[in-house]
Amino acid sequence: MKQILFATGNESKSKRFSKGLYEKGIEVLSLKDVNIELDIEENGDSAIDNALIKAKACYNKTKIPSMGMDDTLFMEGVPLDKQPGLYVRRVNGKSLTDEEMIEYYTNLVKEYGKNGKINCKWIYGLAVINENGEEFTYTWYKDNFYMVSSKSDVLNPGYPLNSISKYKSLDKYFTDITDDDMNLINVSEDDVVEFISRHI
Repeated sequence: MKQILFATGNESKSKRFSKGLYEKGIEVLSLKDVNIELDIEENGDSAIDNALIKAKACYNKTKIPSMGMDDTLFMEGVPLDKQPGLYVRRVNGKSLTDEEMIEYYTNLVKEYGKNGKINCKWIYGLAVINENGEEFTYTWYKDNFYMVSSKSDVLNPGYPLNSISKYKSLDKYFTDITDDDMNLINVSEDDVVEFISRHI
């Protein structure tokens, strides 16, 4: 079985594509699995830049095929100076805990939203480096949701904003979505899994 190292310390994120890749004969390793820690300065200008920075740091240290991922968040109606952009977890130079993120973003919804909600858009960047050191990048987005001013009772550790995000078509928290719901609204990242498997 092939292996790929996911350049993240977020255990939830490291499992994001694991099932789909495993079905294609690829095992996803986390930094914890290979017993390394990386202090990476994510100073790129885009999600793709930061994804590449992370993937390169892992590949250079381990020579294992590696992938990095980053994302950018835009919130409709929020002033430019308060847009999360690349800094979803970092606010005013501080890295927020999951609980602090929920509080901060629900306050943004209360201040700038309409009827307790704000339309949002995630833009994702992914970088893959294969065993020969060749680099490949991919981007996609999600805009079929809004954030709300009240949180779900369920928390996804590492993905706190899932507790205040709802799919527009179902008006249901991300944390409450079932497999049947996912099929109903056709939420899939199969294209991402296919991209990764094709390039390692």
